[in-house]
This record gives sequence, structure tokens and C-alpha cells, in this order.
Amino acid sequence: MDDYKLFDAEYKFACLIWENEPINSTDLVKLSIQKLGWKKSTTYTVLRKLCERGILKNEQAMVTSLVKKEDVQKYESQTVVEKNFEGSLPKFLTAFLGEKSITQKEAEELKRIIEEATR
Repeated sequence: MDDYKLFDAEYKFACLIWENEPINSTDLVKLSIQKLGWKKSTTYTVLRKLCERGILKNEQAMVTSLVKKEDVQKYESQTVVEKNFEGSLPKFLTAFLGEKSITQKEAEELKRIIEEATR
């Protein structure tokens, strides 16, 4: 499961691909220069590493993802709850909300999510 761990720069790079896939590697280099300020060599180094880890695929100069953005987000959020809140979702929500209030629509959405998770 640690395969889904992306460092901040890797995550930003992967987001470019999720938003634009399939994307030609030459276009990806141009996008990385524009959006991330990366050199061509940096782009290809990170691309190679993420391909080796099974996150991305670069086949015939066409880059696509092998892992969904939602799966990476799910892994990251579970890691935060486990690591910082002893695995307690109520503790996490209490800390996350703090003094903030949520809308009625957000409350209804959270209720729906909880009801589905308890079935």
C-alpha cells in the first residue's frame, strides 16, 4: 500500500497527468516547465521513478496513470488519521472542523456517507 505514497512534488506532477491524460511526453515536459518550473531532465526523472513504482505508464511517448487520483487521496487520508489521530475518525473530524461550521448541505452529505459506511 505504500506504493500510493507520493511526495508533494510527485503528487503535483501526477495531478498534471490525471488532468490531461493521455498526454504525449513532449507536451508533459512543456506543461511541467510551465506549471511546476521543472527542467526537462527533472520531468523525465520523476516520470521514470513513478513508472518504476507502477503509478504511471509511459508507452510510445504517451503517458497515462495506472493509479487513480482517488486511490492516492484515500491512502493519504487514511495515513493521516492513523498516524495523527490513533485511527479515530471522530478525533480527526473534531480537529479538522475546530471552530469552523459546515453548511446544511455538507452535514447532509456527511450523514449520507456515514450511513453508507455502516451498512
